Order: sequence, then structure tokens, then C-alpha cells
Amino acid sequence: MTTSPYKLNLHELPRRAGDFKDFRLDFAAPESIGNPMIEIPVKFPILITLKAESVSDGILVTGIITGKAVGECGRCLDPMTIEINQNFQELFFYENRADEDEEFTMEGDIADLEIPIRDAVILALPINPICSKNCRGLCSGCGEKWENLPGGHEHELIDPRWRGLSEWKSDPRFGR
Repeated sequence: MTTSPYKLNLHELPRRAGDFKDFRLDFAAPESIGNPMIEIPVKFPILITLKAESVSDGILVTGIITGKAVGECGRCLDPMTIEINQNFQELFFYENRADEDEEFTMEGDIADLEIPIRDAVILALPINPICSKNCRGLCSGCGEKWENLPGGHEHELIDPRWRGLSEWKSDPRFGR
């Protein structure tokens, strides 16, 4: 059984309100975080610096997630990289203080940070990543990048319902 790098052992942190301890978690992502368009891939480094503070009902974890997400531009499909630098905060209830509907409850001295970290990273990623504000994307007619095409580039658009008649018009048997 392997232990998750997201599990933080808080045994050394006293359970007196106001006590705190700083932590630094530095590991390779065990799974990708994100979506198929942009993600922190498997084995990419993730750095989490955090402060765990004892409060009356549990441990308040406040931190910053740092890493790099890679993907492709939603307009031109070029590869791109985004720096992740996202804050997160979550309260992990002590087992004896948690209601049954509490989402984050400590397991003994262990706080599992995976869900708060995943949520924070996903919220930091753009829904539609764009490589630059000026990206013009691809021509829908030929699929070439607009920035590589000449100024007057265009395609003759024929309504598919009339395509048969356009072929008829150029047929020499019908008088043209």
C-alpha cells in the first residue's frame, strides 16, 4: 500500500487553539490535475507551502499551490504552459468534533489535502486556454493559422443544399 503525497501528518501540531506549524510538500503529481485541454500532467512537480493552525474544532490549513500546467490553445492548438500559483484554505475537523455531513474530517492525525488541492488547481485553470490575447486561431475553411495566411484570405462558401446545382452549372452538357 502506497501512501498518498497529499496526506499530511499533523501529529506534531498541538491541539491547542492558536498553535500552528508551517509545512512544505514537494512531490510529483501522482495523477493529472485538470482537463484534457490543460492540466498538470502526471509526474510534473507540485509545491505546496502551507500553514496548519489548531482551532477549537480542528485544523485550519492555509496554503499556496505552485506548479505548471500544460495544454493547447483553444484557438490555434499550439502548445502552451501556464504557471499555477493558487491559494487554498480548508478546515479539517477533528474526528470527535465533526458532524456526519462534514466533508473534511481528519483521520487521526492525518489530513487528506487531495480534494482541496485539486479543487484549487482546477479553479486556477482557464476554461478555454488561449496562448495570447491576440491569437486569431485557425481558418475554418482550410485549418491554417490565421497569422500565417495572407491578408485577403477567404474561401468560397457554398450552401450544401445548392452544391449539386453548382456542379450542374459548370457541366458543358447544360449550356455553359
